[in-house]
Amino acid sequence: MSHHLLPPNERNLTPAQVVSLDRRRDFGHTLLVMAGQFAAVTIVLLLWVGQDLSYSPERAHPIYYYFLFAVVLSLILGASGLYLRRGTPRFN
Repeated sequence: MSHHLLPPNERNLTPAQVVSLDRRRDFGHTLLVMAGQFAAVTIVLLLWVGQDLSYSPERAHPIYYYFLFAVVLSLILGASGLYLRRGTPRFN
């Protein structure tokens, strides 16, 4: 008998498919953790971005470029992690 709290497409999975689903969700959780770490780095870099933009000559703004890289990477990892973690959580 199937578990009625699960979505219909996850009710009749084989054991191999359940393992694959768990791996996908675990990897999604890992990506969410990485996104959070990059978000913390982004907050720290935000403290120096204004100074870097004010005092660096012409186009040399390394902290600003690191900041943009961290923001983009955090957004990409967060979106990918949320996509892979979709579905019902393991514990209800």
